[in-house]
Amino acid sequence: MTHFDNLETRSANDRARDLATALPAQIARAQALAGYAGRLDGVDAAAIKDAAALAGLPVLRKSEIGTAQAGQPPFGGFTMRPASGFAYVFQSPGPIYEPGGIEHDWWRMGRFLHACGIGKGDIVQNCFGYHLTPAGMIFESGARAVGAAVLPAGTGQTDLQVTAAHDTGVTAYAGTPDYLKIILDRADEMGVKLGITRAAVGGGALFPSLRAEYAERGISCLQCYATADLGSIAYESAAMEGMIVDENVIVEIVTPGTGDPVPDGEVGEVVVTTLNPDYPLIRFATGDLSAVLPGTSPCGRTNMRIKGWMGRADQTTKIKGMFVRPEQVAALVARHEEVVKARVIASRSGEMDVMTVQIESAGGDADAYGASVAEVLKLKGKVEVVAPGTLPKDGLVIEDQRTYD
Repeated sequence: MTHFDNLETRSANDRARDLATALPAQIARAQALAGYAGRLDGVDAAAIKDAAALAGLPVLRKSEIGTAQAGQPPFGGFTMRPASGFAYVFQSPGPIYEPGGIEHDWWRMGRFLHACGIGKGDIVQNCFGYHLTPAGMIFESGARAVGAAVLPAGTGQTDLQVTAAHDTGVTAYAGTPDYLKIILDRADEMGVKLGITRAAVGGGALFPSLRAEYAERGISCLQCYATADLGSIAYESAAMEGMIVDENVIVEIVTPGTGDPVPDGEVGEVVVTTLNPDYPLIRFATGDLSAVLPGTSPCGRTNMRIKGWMGRADQTTKIKGMFVRPEQVAALVARHEEVVKARVIASRSGEMDVMTVQIESAGGDADAYGASVAEVLKLKGKVEVVAPGTLPKDGLVIEDQRTYD
């Protein structure tokens, strides 16, 4: 079977039709939850049928969930069941608590493992952590969904990992991109031949040189983009042309610090709405940067593609002893109707910080912009007015050019 299911190859019209039914139901679930009190008041759930309609709703940030969890542990009123109604309760750094289920592929990782060519007859050495955080169980759930057996290896104890991989006949690896190399190199040192031919990786950067090294060893290595809160967001296929968005999430790319969508192809923050009925996260800001790729994948999967992880959207920078945040830059732009976008540049002159604010506008009063800068950013800086279309489309609203060598 080429694809995991028929959802992956739906036409755009079929996908939009299905979403127009599923999304209003998810918004209605969220409106019933204490965590969304005051956030979705007055919203007509039946009218939220696509990503364009979603853009009018507020963005939900992880820090807000953490605050809510502190007042209403453990999930802050964002889940449809109490903690005792879930199979798992996980803890991520923060601490932030996430639920987990044992229902079929609760985190939707099966699509990715299927795209990697992993299925019945495979034994997956799962080197994601099983201790408190959910990554180990997320990938184990995906392996179950494709009918593969799992060696729950976790992290560390490399010699034992090598021995177990050899003795049990492991054929596939799941874990961070770099740890597989540690296992393979140690196997070489021990004189042990392993049978790993496929790797499903995440949680770190897969550099082209590392992927090429695995290919030379006869291992096909693909990567996914997932989080503890959302599960699978997007994944590579054998075509290796961007990451295909999962069928049960809606991905938006927005200007960092705002909920405003950017044009396709422009870099921005990844905001995700999940259709998981147990844990309705609506416009959840991941803090990651990416961009939409045009067209569809040559592998036949028809959903939107993104470029993958392109850095962090939280560009908060300290200038002259004061923090400047993307949200402040967004507020500066909102003050002036004619301003398209703005970019704060931090640099040094001698031993002093210098702040330059580039404002993309067809005109306007530079002095008025300067007054807004001082009021909104709480700092005075040089203002440069540039023509629309001048600033780079790289997702940066705060650029730190300082070096400390």
